[in-house]
Amino acid sequence: MPKLLPVAALWALALLAACAERGGEPPTAVAKPPPKATPKPPPKPAWQARKVVPDAVSMPQGRVHTVKPGETGIAIAIAYGVKWDRIIALNKLKAPYVLEVGDKLLLPSAKQVAAQTPEERARAFSLDIDDIITGGEPAIAGQLVTAAPTAPKPSRPTTGTTRPPAPAPTPIGNAPAFRWPVEGRVLSAFGAKPGGRFNDGVNLKASAGAPVRAAGDGVVAYAGDAIPAFGNLILIKHPGGWVTAYGHAEALLVARGAKVSTGDVIARAGQTGDVDEPQVHFEVRRGRTPVDPARVIGPR
Repeated sequence: MPKLLPVAALWALALLAACAERGGEPPTAVAKPPPKATPKPPPKPAWQARKVVPDAVSMPQGRVHTVKPGETGIAIAIAYGVKWDRIIALNKLKAPYVLEVGDKLLLPSAKQVAAQTPEERARAFSLDIDDIITGGEPAIAGQLVTAAPTAPKPSRPTTGTTRPPAPAPTPIGNAPAFRWPVEGRVLSAFGAKPGGRFNDGVNLKASAGAPVRAAGDGVVAYAGDAIPAFGNLILIKHPGGWVTAYGHAEALLVARGAKVSTGDVIARAGQTGDVDEPQVHFEVRRGRTPVDPARVIGPR
C-alpha cells in the first residue's frame, strides 16, 4: 500500500504544477498602488510684509528709524503717526522712493507728533494713490549700516500738510501707447470740481462685472482696498515712470507683482468705494504727477 503524502507536500506539488503551466514563473504578488504624492507648498512671495515696530532713536533733530526687511515707507509713516510725504520732505527722498534695509529715516519728534491738529492726525492715518506709488515698495536689501546712527540733515520745517514739489512730467509724446480700460462714457472728467475738489483722473461708466483691461504693458504695483474712497484698486507701473490706476472694481483678478500686457483683463467693474453706480476711476500719472488721460490716449 503506497504511503500518503503529507498535506504540505501536496500543496507544494500543486504550486509547482501551476508554475509549469505559466512557463515556470512563480506567482507574482498583487502590485500595491503608488503612494499619493505630497502636495507641494505654495511658493513663498518675493518678500514678507513686516509690521513696523516704533523703535526710533531720539536725537536733537527728531527721531531716527532704521529701516528693516519687509518695511515700506507708508507702513513706517503710519506706525509713527506721520504723513508719508512729510517723511519724503524731511529726508529729501528722490524718485523712485525705494528704501534700503539699514537706511536711517529722520522723523518728527514725539512732541511734534503730539502737537498735530486732529485734521493732521487723521491725514497721517489715511492713504492716497500717491502714498502707494511712492511709499508702497518694500525695502530692498542694501548694505547695512554698521556705524553709529547719524540723523540725516533736516530740511526746512514742514507743516505736515504741504506736499513737496513733484518732479516735472516728461512731454506727453513720450507716454506709452495707452488705451482706455473700458468703453463707457465719461461720468466725471479730469480736473477741478465744485467745492474745491479735484479729480486726478476720469470716471468712466461701466456695467457691473464688465471687464477692466490694462491700459498698457507693465507690472502690478498694488491690488487692494486700503484707500476706502476708491474701493478695490489696482495700480500698474509702466516703463518710463508712468503709472495707471483703476478704482471701484467689483473684483480684482491680478495680484501685486503680476506682469500684464495691454488689453489683459485685470478686474471686474463695480461700485466699491465712494460711488453710487458701477464705474471705473482711471488715472494716468507720470511719477507723482496726474496727467489728463485724454491728453495721452485721446478724447473719448
